[in-house]
Amino acid sequence: MNYRSISYFVGWVLKIEALSMAVPMILSLFFGDGVWPYFLVGIAAAAGLGFLMSPKSFKNNTFFVREGYVATAIAWLMISVIGALPFFLSGRIPDFVDALFETASGFTTTGSSILNDVEHLGKSLLFWRSFIHYFGGMGVLVLVLAILPVDGGYHMQLMKAESPGHSVSKFVPRVSDTAKVLYLIYTGMTFAAILTYIICGMPIFDAFCIGFGTAGTGGFAVRNAGMMEYNNASLVAITVWMTMFGVNFNVYYLFFRKKIRDGLRSEEARVYLCIVFAAIVIVTTTLVVSKCGVGNFGEDLIHSGFTVASVVTSTGFSTLDFELWPNTLKFFLLFLMFIGACGGSTGGGFKVSRVVILFKEAKNELHLLIHPQSVKAVRFEGKAVEKSVVRSVNAYFVIYVMVFVISFFVISLDGYDFGTNFSAVLATLNNIGPGIGKVGPAANYSVFSTASKLMLTFNMIAGRLELLPMLLLLYPKTWTGRD
Repeated sequence: MNYRSISYFVGWVLKIEALSMAVPMILSLFFGDGVWPYFLVGIAAAAGLGFLMSPKSFKNNTFFVREGYVATAIAWLMISVIGALPFFLSGRIPDFVDALFETASGFTTTGSSILNDVEHLGKSLLFWRSFIHYFGGMGVLVLVLAILPVDGGYHMQLMKAESPGHSVSKFVPRVSDTAKVLYLIYTGMTFAAILTYIICGMPIFDAFCIGFGTAGTGGFAVRNAGMMEYNNASLVAITVWMTMFGVNFNVYYLFFRKKIRDGLRSEEARVYLCIVFAAIVIVTTTLVVSKCGVGNFGEDLIHSGFTVASVVTSTGFSTLDFELWPNTLKFFLLFLMFIGACGGSTGGGFKVSRVVILFKEAKNELHLLIHPQSVKAVRFEGKAVEKSVVRSVNAYFVIYVMVFVISFFVISLDGYDFGTNFSAVLATLNNIGPGIGKVGPAANYSVFSTASKLMLTFNMIAGRLELLPMLLLLYPKTWTGRD
């Protein structure tokens, strides 16, 4: 285990967190809400630890799979703990576990909250709460790789450990250049979304916060009424941008390189967009037929599209309380929460790519029962999928179910109903935000005990990192190196 490499990269993550805290601290001074000293404490803690862990560069910064996964897990835990300090020290969230839950929810772009009154935080803390969506969306370690002069395939382990989906590939030969391309596209799309919201009539402060949440597919609102106070043009714009951020960034890179035809051939993107379109049709039709909508087809279509895009991309914004919808629709939304967005996007969930591969593998198994002598490979994105990839997808599904069951058992000790517990685990593990029952769009997670909040906090970080980094961190043989 190369402990020095792990310390070096985690230290740089903390330095970046310290730098990012300077923005809300300046806003606090501007708005005069009195929170800036607590941001200063957070900056001191992050910067101090950052420089202590990475005092200078060194030559042996090679990363293998184990180091990459461990560094990623440690980095995300530490930024969540330090990022919670302004919330806790200011007294706006007086319980540290609650502050940690809120911060982890922000960095992991989950959007689950324990707050009954979000506007009580004040603008600087609201901005910080949404700003960490932006950093968590693409990944803080990807940003480190974009800044540091590192190279070599070994550093892909960091991107693989942090990037969502079953595989990560380099766009260009150098890892740092790949990270820069990712952040260039990501940042460009983010500010394009913010500009769109301002043009649609959204207040500038709200546009930035909602823009960060859209980009990271987070879900923190800055108003107690959620998204209901914005006009229909803004809601349509948010729906479009949420859907776009759920597409694999490989597609946008191909567009960026003017390989539009190759981008349009993406099988995963086509399946994802078909799911979104079909879901909008199903939800809208059900609302109209059941008369559970607002009574106007145009309005029902807007709210249906917004809800579907928010759920399938794991953004978590809400314009209305879908807890009031028919049970059929609520369980349909839970199904969309499980599927999630594309791999390589900022969205959460199991990922469309994995779902497609699992279905094709199941189809092949049925084919082999009929034709035992045949040899048929699973094909995805126009080429045969390696057996190791299929095996990893199957293993991920098994691990996912195991973590889900354990988490469900832990929080069920609080004594809440099945729907609340099931959707709470699903929503946090898939980084979605709202669930149903006591954690529906009009409620929050404050009802759970401290133990359950810690369990759900683990779920959010584990789900954002695709489970393995956090589990590897807890696996004793990771540290002993023994078989």
